[in-house]
Amino acid sequence: MSHDHGHHHAHAHGHDSQRRLAWALLLTGGFMVAEVVGGILSGSLALLADAGHMLTDTAALALAWFAARISCRPADDKRTYGYHRVQILAAFVNGLTLIAIVAWIVVEAIRRLLSPVAVLGTPMLVIAVLGLVVNVVVFVILHLGDRDNLNIRGAALHVLGDLLGSVAAIVAAGVILTTGWMPIDPLLSLLVAALILRSAWKLTRESGHILLEGAPKELDVAHIAREVPARLPAVRDVHHVHAWSLTPARHLLSLHATLEEGADREATLVAIKAVLAEEFGVEHATIQLERRDGCVDEPDPGTGRRD
Repeated sequence: MSHDHGHHHAHAHGHDSQRRLAWALLLTGGFMVAEVVGGILSGSLALLADAGHMLTDTAALALAWFAARISCRPADDKRTYGYHRVQILAAFVNGLTLIAIVAWIVVEAIRRLLSPVAVLGTPMLVIAVLGLVVNVVVFVILHLGDRDNLNIRGAALHVLGDLLGSVAAIVAAGVILTTGWMPIDPLLSLLVAALILRSAWKLTRESGHILLEGAPKELDVAHIAREVPARLPAVRDVHHVHAWSLTPARHLLSLHATLEEGADREATLVAIKAVLAEEFGVEHATIQLERRDGCVDEPDPGTGRRD
């Protein structure tokens, strides 16, 4: 895949992500006000937790939309890799926000279990059903977007948390209306919190790994160091292999390769790039060639540049 094709492909994905996030933001923000009012009027923690989560979702979706917009900017002299990492940073912030929301829900649920609060089942049920419809629509919009985009995934996780919160509020309202058992409200809130925490931790861990320049899980640098010399007789050994990602879909790599005596430098360079692209899916690599006597050839200008 050529660099231009990859750039246009990423650009198209970026505009699609922007459109999906804009619709999600509009729907979520529009319903948020009604759900906050309904939560206060009904006195339901499950509904208030869902409303508070939806409130933070509006900010999270706004952040995700802004990140998607910024990431489409071209690279410049100050940011030679472009702005792709803005989306990863937004995903990391959204993950931390979700964890904070979980902590709030747990504290409030324990407080209500110790001091039960009366809940109005009917308004809670009506608003929870409306919230479920909105959340399903928004989740579908985001879920059908770019699956490899951590920014979209982070936004979708916020909405999924809302969706689960709406389901919990519906179940709690049904139990309260039929039996009058109030503890069901905070108990179901704790269940939703546990489900959200699992996904939030995974999102935060993955985005943090990328921000720390961690090696992509798809790339085993030790295997690359063994495989390239095994496939190319002109390469004596490969060392100083470093792999990292701009986004989950864009991996970068650098390595030093020691050549056998008399090896054709240009042909070997092309061959190394072909192995990295075909076997490991790495399109952007910086390769430094070395001779057996320890002398270093200049890096190839085509692979040494940062795309």
